Amino acid sequence: MSPEAAIADLVAGRLAERASGDPPLVLGLCGAQGSGKSTVAARLAQRFERSAILSLDDLYLTRAERERLAYEVHPLLATRGVPGTHDVALGAATLAAIARGEPAPLPRFDKATDDRLPRGRWPSAPERTELVVFEGWCVGARPQAEASLAAPLNGLEAEEDAEGRWRRYANAALATDYAQLFEHVDLLALTIPPDWSTVLRWRIEQEEGLRRARGGGAGVMDDAQVERFVAHYERLTRHIWSEMPTRADLCLRLDEHRNVASVKAVSPFGDGSAKLT
Repeated sequence: MSPEAAIADLVAGRLAERASGDPPLVLGLCGAQGSGKSTVAARLAQRFERSAILSLDDLYLTRAERERLAYEVHPLLATRGVPGTHDVALGAATLAAIARGEPAPLPRFDKATDDRLPRGRWPSAPERTELVVFEGWCVGARPQAEASLAAPLNGLEAEEDAEGRWRRYANAALATDYAQLFEHVDLLALTIPPDWSTVLRWRIEQEEGLRRARGGGAGVMDDAQVERFVAHYERLTRHIWSEMPTRADLCLRLDEHRNVASVKAVSPFGDGSAKLT
């Protein structure tokens, strides 16, 4: 089974329950680096009319804004990705405009140049959108306990964030601004790969495609750079894998080919029960 097929069944059921004039259903799609979120989102948008896709990756702060954060807070904040490096207000305003039925502009970020595209190049959501697929590597994530931040998780943290200032900044952002953004999510679907090494392999494959399509550029990385880049995400990704399955509406465990190996659907009645296949 493909991830989009499993998610589409759940979405169709929820859409059927909505009355005419209701605000759009916002599906939060959370998945690790390179796990195929963009592909799944595009296929879901093809299945359901009047759909819009909003990617967390398209909400990155501009390169200049991240460089200012790097100077004022911590050098690692120059790298896009962790909470604290997104324009959360822009995301919330976009979702609010879509909820009002407006053909809202959808932000777009160019990873090859590591900067936001000009507003004139943004597509728009359809009027009276019925489904918003809000996809991103940490959509719906919750912060870690303070004690969990003390010890470095990998070489990047040990060498470049020994005092924990960067990871605490990201965690604090997740607990405040991001929590308010994620409140817009009505339905949360999570995909989990076999292990962390698979995430790295998938992300390298993804970057190889970008290199073939775009050649060099400020945001295009070689394999060593990809490995360092993905290390920025490891802490929160592992936390998501351990914490989110207990509350996501749908949890899909993937095999190495990104196909669904098992499905866990949490009861809509809030009784903690789950259906496993």
